[in-house]
Amino acid sequence: MVSASSRSLSSLLALPVLAFFSLSASALPRPRTASSTAALKLAVRINSYGIKNIAAADRARAEVLQAGGSSSINATNSGVIYTADIGVGSPATYYTLLVDTGSSNTWIGVNKAYEKTATSKDTGNKFFVSYGEWRHLDGNSMSGEEYTDTVTLNSDLVIDNQSIGVIPWDSMVQGPDGILGVGPVDLTQDTVTNTFEVPTVTNNLYKQGTISSEVLGVFFAPASSNDTGGELTFGSYDASKITGDINYVPITSTSPACRYWGIDQSIRYGSDTILDETAGIVDTGTTLIYIAADAFLTYQYATGGILDEESGLLKISSEQYQQLSSLYFTTGGVTYELTPNAQIWPRSLNSYIHGTADGIYLVVSSLENRSGSGLDFINGYCFLERFYSVYDTTNSRVGFATTEYTYATTN
Repeated sequence: MVSASSRSLSSLLALPVLAFFSLSASALPRPRTASSTAALKLAVRINSYGIKNIAAADRARAEVLQAGGSSSINATNSGVIYTADIGVGSPATYYTLLVDTGSSNTWIGVNKAYEKTATSKDTGNKFFVSYGEWRHLDGNSMSGEEYTDTVTLNSDLVIDNQSIGVIPWDSMVQGPDGILGVGPVDLTQDTVTNTFEVPTVTNNLYKQGTISSEVLGVFFAPASSNDTGGELTFGSYDASKITGDINYVPITSTSPACRYWGIDQSIRYGSDTILDETAGIVDTGTTLIYIAADAFLTYQYATGGILDEESGLLKISSEQYQQLSSLYFTTGGVTYELTPNAQIWPRSLNSYIHGTADGIYLVVSSLENRSGSGLDFINGYCFLERFYSVYDTTNSRVGFATTEYTYATTN
């Protein structure tokens, strides 16, 4: 594996808002009853410092995901991230948190100190999560105290006694204040002392009767589109965001992908299979699309892409782009087409990856291990901005549907 070059957390997380749909800090929680759907608006952010090698930075996350450790999750999305304003305490202080399906703990304290209120309870337990190349405070980990507190996602989504990791505040760090972990609850095992596992925000919304199903729907729009917002829907999915049916596939039984939102999938480039059906994951915290090294070499040869050292991405000419075929992802008997336009980094954002203004860069990169590892692909943001995704804990499955952006030409 090639490790990302180390960089400070402040460089990774100093991200300007492109579009921001904030929650109302003054809204009073209403009495909670189970509902079929409750939405939380998101904001998309782009790394303002730029990423000299976006693939290497992103790949650091893949390394710890492949390791499969319960406390070894890199939660830094190196290029494009979605955040939400989350209230903690009563009255609530709002924190901007990165939304991550690849980790499950919720914690705060990176850029804004924890404000304790009457609902804050120090459990006396220690919180510890390792984050690969995200280095801060204690080497490459986030650690601090565990509290339970009231968490307000919006006026319809209020959680009592939610576990919150609180790290020591560092005023030198700017950007998102922490993580909203919406991965499987198993990923919280061994992250808090004296505790086997920690209920996630989705777990507690369901257990406390706020939502009727332990389901999460995720909508992203391409960062280069006019609609630069996103949405989490707790308890169901938002039918207004999809253009077809939700098709579900069971969580894979293959380790380590089975620990995450893992599925079995095959990939074709045009008419040629480049990755036979194998296990991988769906991950909102990864920017690019990653495939096993042997599949990537086949893809590189077919596209004619040349590896660009600055960005870490394959670069193609305008003529090669005109000849680019679609990628087809098949899972659960259903095939999802990633068009040529969806395979390229938004040209209007080339400066963020230190690319040339007129360069064409592919968003498919290599995991740098051969297929058969148990985690042979990652469907990251560049896939999820084209397809609606549903994470169904109750039925141990993941679902996808087309959206208005599936065949868009925004890039």
